[in-house]
Amino acid sequence: MRAFLLTLVSFCVAATVNGQERLRPPAVPLVACDPYFSIWSQADRLTDVETTHWTGKPQRLKSSITIDGKSLRLMGAEPKDTAAMQQTNVTVWPTRTVYDFESDAIALTLTFMTPSLPESIDLLSWPVTYVTYMAKSRDGQPHSVSVTFEAGAEIAVNDPAQKTVWSNPTIEDLSTLSVGSQAQPILGRSGDDLRVDWGYLYVSAPKTQWPTWKDHQLALDFGKVGAGETTRWLMLAYDDLYSIQYMKENLRPFWRRNGWEAADLLQAAAKAYERLSLLCKTFDEELMTDLRQAGGENYALLGALSYRQCFAAGKFVADANRQPLQFCKENHSNGCIATSDVFYPMAPQFLLFGPSLAKSFLVPFLNYAASERWKFPYAPHDLGQYPLANGQVYGGGERTEENQMPVEESGNVLILVAAIARMEGNPGFANLYWKQIETWAGYLMERGFDPENQLCTDDFAGHLAHNVNLSAKAICAIGAYASLCEMRGEKDKATRAFDLARTFAKRWMETADDGDHYRLAFDRQGSWSQKYNLVWDRILGLNLFPPSVAAKEMAYYRKIQNQFGLALDNRETYTKLDWITWTATLTQDRDDFAALVDPVIAFINQTPDRSPLTDWYQTKSSRKVGFTARPVVGGVFAQMLYNRDVWKKWAARDATKAANWAPMPLPPIVTDVIATAASQPAVWFYTTTKPADGWSSAKFDPQGWTEGKSGFGTPGTPGATIGTRWSEPDIWLVRDIELPNVEIDNLHWSIHHDEDTEIYVNGKLVEQFSGYTVQYDTPPLSNAARGAFKPGKNRIAVHCHQTGGGQYIDVGLVTVKKRSR
Repeated sequence: MRAFLLTLVSFCVAATVNGQERLRPPAVPLVACDPYFSIWSQADRLTDVETTHWTGKPQRLKSSITIDGKSLRLMGAEPKDTAAMQQTNVTVWPTRTVYDFESDAIALTLTFMTPSLPESIDLLSWPVTYVTYMAKSRDGQPHSVSVTFEAGAEIAVNDPAQKTVWSNPTIEDLSTLSVGSQAQPILGRSGDDLRVDWGYLYVSAPKTQWPTWKDHQLALDFGKVGAGETTRWLMLAYDDLYSIQYMKENLRPFWRRNGWEAADLLQAAAKAYERLSLLCKTFDEELMTDLRQAGGENYALLGALSYRQCFAAGKFVADANRQPLQFCKENHSNGCIATSDVFYPMAPQFLLFGPSLAKSFLVPFLNYAASERWKFPYAPHDLGQYPLANGQVYGGGERTEENQMPVEESGNVLILVAAIARMEGNPGFANLYWKQIETWAGYLMERGFDPENQLCTDDFAGHLAHNVNLSAKAICAIGAYASLCEMRGEKDKATRAFDLARTFAKRWMETADDGDHYRLAFDRQGSWSQKYNLVWDRILGLNLFPPSVAAKEMAYYRKIQNQFGLALDNRETYTKLDWITWTATLTQDRDDFAALVDPVIAFINQTPDRSPLTDWYQTKSSRKVGFTARPVVGGVFAQMLYNRDVWKKWAARDATKAANWAPMPLPPIVTDVIATAASQPAVWFYTTTKPADGWSSAKFDPQGWTEGKSGFGTPGTPGATIGTRWSEPDIWLVRDIELPNVEIDNLHWSIHHDEDTEIYVNGKLVEQFSGYTVQYDTPPLSNAARGAFKPGKNRIAVHCHQTGGGQYIDVGLVTVKKRSR
């Protein structure tokens, strides 16, 4: 497998050079800022395809170059009748993607730089990507050169059918074009396969470059280009106004915490261009050097490809004390937000770069777990569905123990809190949540060694009892708790916990032993699995398991792995990329590490599935199973945490020094105006047969329709209160309401929809909600809805379309009043 050794010089379009494969990213990051501002090229050449959002939906960036009057494409597959400039290389660095092009006359370097410099969360939160063109003559003669750049309006909407509005904001020293949706439904929907449809996209260039615009296309003139380098650059930015709803309170992006507007961001970014270009180059080179030293060339390339993807799968926002909170998105599964078993594999990248980053995603999660809302003796799974962090939605949510992950989530948080304490050399952060830490440690001491039939982070594999790898997590988490007790000076507690963890470790080795390896489940002879959770025994300095455990497992793994990697366990041939990179570290032997990581590079190079990096794929065929663009690839950096000096070096650069976070927002006072089935079912007219045109108008007579009580759906749909069974693909609902004397501007919907829903008020289409919810949400009324309602009698008409799984629809109106402490 060492034949897959790569070089960072570039990926050449040719398949091989001197017999060695080169890294071929399945998709190349162009704009990588957050889950909504994330644009990729899913091809080898930038001119082969149109650029897309990480979900695969079109979000077109286009560019061309004109050399002595002849135009060539640089980015995008259209127009076909314009030839593409020859691309020679593409290099993916941690913060930059660099394309090289050439013609007979000109060499051009096109760089996309997202300044994701981790020491400053302020900078890391900037939703800005710089696009730089650097041209020089190849033949020693001067040539007239200009470039064009264009960003499609679909970047600012979820659905291209949504109406958009363009504008030319006046910003000092900059020439700028902006576009946003007409409706601006801020934080109006949640789900997975969604794009932002509020806020504004900006394309901006310095006036010193004499930019010109034509039909939303920016042109930059280089003048005469000779042997020296001539540079032009622009900025792409997205101001989403409000980024996350946390316990019903809309939070600003972190960069806005001191009152900045988009103009302030763009001006600051323009002034910082030269400085950030140098800082990003320096950072990239230093990080790549450390990655090479830790794991070799392949590992460095994998780290570079993972770095921006990890940060771009989450959002940094400011709490009421202007401190940073990070919310990751569970991309390409169910869209959950702040999921414990997603930020657990993501955590090594955050831990490496210091305590502010490491705490930023744990604070909102732990505040929720410490609140009166969370009743269970183990940690939660999630905080909601992105971008709405209003409480757990997975499994039984806050209601029942159905499909909870008690050992998984409790172990995750104890381990990560202990990792922060080890990094800082004190238990200060743990002290803030000590009651929860003790509760969860007690749960694991009682029920963690031999887990009952339950889910773990690999929930796609189904429930499993007596899970040996999950048991290893519980043992390491108990050891982590013991180390925290020791730091706190609670020596008796520390001794008891360490003694129990060591007893469990010894018992684990005996009970899980299967000859030349350890089992998948204690009771399954002949089974096996990756024991990736064991990494923390060494990283945290617990020393609960002897080195022989890792050596035994590694020898077995190297015998049984497939062409494209080590399967997750014996049940299937699929694997998880993040877990392989953890498992590869267990022996801290460079040969073992390469033996497991090199097949991952082979997968990346040969998979036919062109998308941002997946973490779930088949080890025999190199086909993606699912999961795209997820933050878990930050787990690639686990190997870096073994070197205390390297970890200390990077962590010490934390310039944010986050502290004194605000308490979790108090839940607002929600008052029914038009009740839903959650409090008082109402009668609607409904049909499951497509009605004639005009069915949504205020004058339509629904007397031929059936009457039924809300809500409408199938039993078992999460969060549903079934009044009338509906199992067909579509349902149309009509109801007349009497709107009481209430300020319409203060109204919110109370809606639970599964799936796509349209709402009409007095004959006007005022809302469209795509995807599904798992509970009642209270989005504010759109401008169209506020304009359509009137005092007194109103007609509400609803159409809901279902494609699969559970289904449900119910709609009401509420007022939402913020509470202060």
